[in-house]
Amino acid sequence: MIKHIACGLIIACLIASCRQTKTNNYTNWTVTGGSKQSIRYSSLTEIDTTNVNQLQVAWEYHTGDADTVNHSQIQCNPIIVDGIMYATTPSLRLIALDAATGKAKWVFDPDSVNKNNSAFHFAVNNNRGVTYWQDKDDKRILFSAGSVLYQVNANDGKIITSFGNGGRIDLHEGLERNVNDLYIVATSPGIIYKDLFIIGSRVDEGPAAAPGNIRAYDVRTGQLRWTFHTIPHPGEFGYDTWEDSIAYKNIGGANCWSGFTLDEQRGILFAPLGSASFDFYGGKRKGKNLFANCLLALDAATGKRIWHFQTIHHDVWDRDLPTPPQLVTINKDGKKIDAVAQVTKSGFVYVFNRETGESLYPIDEVAVDTNSPMPGEKLSPTQPVPRFPKPFARQTFTENDINPYLPDSSLNKVKKQLATYNYGGLFIPPSKKTLVVFPGFDGGADWGGPSYDPETGNLYVNANGIAFLLTLVDSKASPLRKETNLEAGSRLYAQTCMTCHGPDRKGSGNYPSIVEAGKKYVLDSFLTLLNNGRRMMPSFKQLDEAEKKAIASFILDIKKEHPKTFIPPAGSIDTFRRLPYAMTGYYKFYSPEGYPANSPPWGTLTAINLNTGEHVWNTTLGEYPELKAKGIPATGTENYGGSVVTAGGLLFIAATPDGKIRAFNKHNGKLLWEYQLPYAAFATPAVYNIKGKQYLVIACGGGKLNTKSGDAYVVFALPD
Repeated sequence: MIKHIACGLIIACLIASCRQTKTNNYTNWTVTGGSKQSIRYSSLTEIDTTNVNQLQVAWEYHTGDADTVNHSQIQCNPIIVDGIMYATTPSLRLIALDAATGKAKWVFDPDSVNKNNSAFHFAVNNNRGVTYWQDKDDKRILFSAGSVLYQVNANDGKIITSFGNGGRIDLHEGLERNVNDLYIVATSPGIIYKDLFIIGSRVDEGPAAAPGNIRAYDVRTGQLRWTFHTIPHPGEFGYDTWEDSIAYKNIGGANCWSGFTLDEQRGILFAPLGSASFDFYGGKRKGKNLFANCLLALDAATGKRIWHFQTIHHDVWDRDLPTPPQLVTINKDGKKIDAVAQVTKSGFVYVFNRETGESLYPIDEVAVDTNSPMPGEKLSPTQPVPRFPKPFARQTFTENDINPYLPDSSLNKVKKQLATYNYGGLFIPPSKKTLVVFPGFDGGADWGGPSYDPETGNLYVNANGIAFLLTLVDSKASPLRKETNLEAGSRLYAQTCMTCHGPDRKGSGNYPSIVEAGKKYVLDSFLTLLNNGRRMMPSFKQLDEAEKKAIASFILDIKKEHPKTFIPPAGSIDTFRRLPYAMTGYYKFYSPEGYPANSPPWGTLTAINLNTGEHVWNTTLGEYPELKAKGIPATGTENYGGSVVTAGGLLFIAATPDGKIRAFNKHNGKLLWEYQLPYAAFATPAVYNIKGKQYLVIACGGGKLNTKSGDAYVVFALPD
């Protein structure tokens, strides 16, 4: 375990822990996730195990801006302050609604302040929540739309021009490198500590990635107050974990894309970090790569490191930490210990002392295979594996794990396919021979994150149990001979687009097919898309205009452009971005029928008692109606979005493509209630109280996993 402690800060933390702290009664939902502790818990009890089946729709609000063609989503976990619900729409408008009736108070459209200002054009991306700040009558909302952070008056929805640059901050600025041509957005909300607004970012996962610095701004003015370099600079702790001395100038990623957790009394900020780019080949970033894949504890006031723990050394499997950790109190060996629990895509749960970073359960540095066949790669000889709690997701794949419900013809095809792959455990080196990654790139745990019940000490985590396929191929190097636009477009597609859309352009994972892009776009509109990006697609400002036109000629099949001579941009080749290997795409290991090739369950919900490390119960989450009709036992489904646990004995969760929201008994996992939503809800519910009445709200945006895009916020309550 890698762990270092700043003694002075530890003393300060111990003093803070001795003070009388404020009691959080968890009756409000003023922060994404319910509280800055990220436990997604409500102490409200009006809705309980005896009456949850009486829930009915109290109101619905339709935003009116769903984009069914481009698969828009709503992933927002809304907040409720003083009876007002603040949330975002599919096109990333900010809305304020009466939380009791759904009546709109105001709508803020970022486009309304971006007209004729190209510096603030942004790619429309998902948004998972907004941040509220108040000082007496001064009430503000901060939220991100693409690469721009906005500050809006919470009373009337008008932009606060005294903040940043006319009410906005371009997240490209202040990164100490010229990243204007790189992809930087924020999909998860920042967090408030006193007069600071702290925010992370989502960056490209390919070689052209921006640094993942964590930044704190003055909440009133937008002035940058501190920065933490997640890829250390010379003289900073962790710099020597990168064998290349100038890695900090070239390597990107190691970013906090999923959000933060804050111990407000101790002043400790917890940041779960992603992997360093490029995700699947580390020949240009040899070493352990701090602080990539770390749970990082920072002094929230200054940004100074207190402690860290790295969950994967030199990650080449895309095992970035997917969700903020939970602040919990463990009863262990007769003592109460304030702890922090972090779940991972691999299915592990790590539990640490909040102040010191000491693990509360043993962690072994396990020897792993370092025999990578990829020239230039240098894998870590060990990886940290916790002995307890036991994993909440399966971590091995063998022929015995093939889906038993496949017809014989498909079963034989999958077996023959598997025989050509590398498969087995977690840490098999990626190579040109396809590797079965299990759990897949989307977990185990994903961005929805667990909920935690302080009454029982149970952590509730929903997980995906679907295998993905990882294949590396040779990159097409920049040639010395002249190329046509078609040849250059094919080469550039392989370098910049193939990871998402696949070598056949049919899409992979959550990325769509672009085989018929020529029916939707002409050259000019496609170039606009490349320049601005859209939703999950980054902009490609790092490419020269001739390169963009060459890609367009290839993807749109513009035959008159194919034979023209490609004129490459002047300048030297960027050796850090021009890697020798690329990844063919985020492909799920599916059967010919379109179901996971591995055996069920494909989606699970597990209760883990953190006091003992034991699993309390486990059940499937989600269903395929057509399989259920055939009498096949519940399989569970891929799921995105988290749960909420309540003092009324309930756990609420949606997250599945079958479009249902469900309530489980938190003590035994029994399903007590389910409701068919108007659209699938890939989001986390919120529970709140208005004048003594308890409500449950869920964003129904669809758009993922071949579901129809939606535009609804649906609110439930018991009948009057």
